[in-house]
Amino acid sequence: MIRKIIFLFLVTTSVLTAQSDMTKGFGLLEQGNFQEAELFFGEYLKEDPNNKTAKLCYGRAVGLSGEPKKATNLFSELLKEYPGDFEILINYNESFLWAKEYEQAKPLYADLVEKFPEKFGAVLGYANTLSNLKEYKSALSWVEKAIALQPENESAKISRKFMRLGYANSFVNNQQYKKGEQTLKKVFEDFPNDKDVLLNLANLYLIIKQGDKAKNMYARYATNQKDSITALNGIALAEHINENDKEALRISKTATVKVDQIDDVPLTESTYDRYVQALIWNRKFMTAKKKIDSLEVHYQNRNWIHALRATLGLYTGDAKSSVKSYDRILANDSASFDGNLGKANALFASDRIIPAYKMANQTLKFYKNQKDAKGFIEKLNLMHTPTVEEHAAYTFDNGNNTAFFTNTTVDVPFSTKFKTTLSYLYRTTENTVTVNKANSHVVVAGLHYKLFPKGLLKANVGINNSRFLDDSYTQPVIDIKLDLQPFKMQNLTLGYQREVQNFNAELIEREIIQNHYGLNYNLGTNVNFGWYTQLMHTQQSDENVRNLLFTSLYYNVLRKPALKMGLNYQYITFKDQVPTIYFSPKKYQAVEIFADVRGKISEETTYAVSAATGIQKVEEDPNTNIFRAEASVNHQFSKRFSSSVYAKYSNIASATAAGFEFTEIGLKAKWLFLKKPLFHKKLNFD
Repeated sequence: MIRKIIFLFLVTTSVLTAQSDMTKGFGLLEQGNFQEAELFFGEYLKEDPNNKTAKLCYGRAVGLSGEPKKATNLFSELLKEYPGDFEILINYNESFLWAKEYEQAKPLYADLVEKFPEKFGAVLGYANTLSNLKEYKSALSWVEKAIALQPENESAKISRKFMRLGYANSFVNNQQYKKGEQTLKKVFEDFPNDKDVLLNLANLYLIIKQGDKAKNMYARYATNQKDSITALNGIALAEHINENDKEALRISKTATVKVDQIDDVPLTESTYDRYVQALIWNRKFMTAKKKIDSLEVHYQNRNWIHALRATLGLYTGDAKSSVKSYDRILANDSASFDGNLGKANALFASDRIIPAYKMANQTLKFYKNQKDAKGFIEKLNLMHTPTVEEHAAYTFDNGNNTAFFTNTTVDVPFSTKFKTTLSYLYRTTENTVTVNKANSHVVVAGLHYKLFPKGLLKANVGINNSRFLDDSYTQPVIDIKLDLQPFKMQNLTLGYQREVQNFNAELIEREIIQNHYGLNYNLGTNVNFGWYTQLMHTQQSDENVRNLLFTSLYYNVLRKPALKMGLNYQYITFKDQVPTIYFSPKKYQAVEIFADVRGKISEETTYAVSAATGIQKVEEDPNTNIFRAEASVNHQFSKRFSSSVYAKYSNIASATAAGFEFTEIGLKAKWLFLKKPLFHKKLNFD
């Protein structure tokens, strides 16, 4: 906060009114024409070199025109002539404020108010010094003392206003939002509808996602043509926070029409900045790109233009271009908040985790305790903190099979690239008609290693011990996958898996080993369409062979809640048909339409529901209807513990006219059993 303590000059002028030949110089000082005042009093001192008042005024003019240290020396010399003189002392102290040497000024003012506790200028100067040092509580205490000395003094009230603004900002930075709000509202006692306060309150409400309150502040702010445009820009952001992106775009468009009618470059830039943001929020990416290109012709190398390009890149899956745009921002301003934290997010989107950590910490060096930067680091920490997951479920089908299983998995990341995993699965199954029982114990250990950004190798190896009646066997199990992103918005998984059939007791008893060779491919687009395909070739120990194709064309209908709808097609063929043992048609086809919706019940509770229906055809049998559905609810009890319940039903893969029905009810829980990643202490970014 910048302060010009003009009242100190007025203190001295109260005893100088008789000296009319210096009146012009006093006026120049009071009007802020400091360089002219310096020339005036410099000339005056040639005629009257020992005039104390002229020396004081010359020192003020020198200091306020940009040479505070020279002014300090001038006042220091004056103090040798007039030791203990209050007017000289207060100007001497103030010269340290001009030089922004607040630490040096603090003890000087403390000494001054001790000697002159009733001097308004000393008390207010001390308050302002403490405020500049961000010691707001003490500063406000001293400014109240100054106001008690001169209750109607406008300068003191202005100082108190800016102290409260600073104090409120410190509360907000420490996520003490209620205290910040209360502190801001106190300013209205002196300055009703103060515009600085209205903007600060609006920003606070945006931070805590109370968009309607923010809109109310902007409405109060809009008292003239320019301020109404600023208000519209803010209201558009509030609508985005309220998840009304279409309304945000409409308001932003209105603001651009209004700003085109006035000549205000900064306001024009901020208005078109918000308009392009609104285009991006509404996924009008081509329009946004064209507008950015057009704006860049008129506003070259502007950070807000670079930020728009970076945002567009993140929304369209081009994180690499976003990193380059943020680098341009940082080349212009290394302390830019958007540049530092924006680059951290872009690096994260590029799967470059350690550089993302570094940029987030860099942000905190410039912006201590900044909420978004701290939240980003916490997100990275939670992703790499060791976890224990438990999954238990009960299943039953219309073939009289029941099963219960529990699977415990421990994941331990040792770095952002390397993670180990250990899991134990116990499954018991029984046929209630044949009373055939069996159970399986599967222990698997694995490692995940990031070969390069967007390239992850997962290798799991273990043993499966299955027991039935009086017999048992042990078989190795293997699961190897390579996850890749060959191009932006495309994901490819190549994999091999060796597993033992354990769906029911009869299959466990037959010791059927399956070797799966698979490929999964997902193509996303910027026009809400997507395409997912799975190909799998399976060779079994009973010499049977299965080939599977599953493909899904889907459309993202809504973002919040996330609603996806589409069309699925599945084709399966087996070399040998053994229907009495397991479902193994020569040809099976299914076509279905599906819908998947995911959203929030509250800040801590989310839900997911999916359903599909269609027709299936087994070899030459008549078509039959199919239906499957799944629903789950997840609750985040704390940052380190969450759980969910789910249920699913399916009658897909009908082998008989009666059909096949399968139901599962389950519970999942996840606990981060350490507070931070194991490698946290090694993250030294100083």
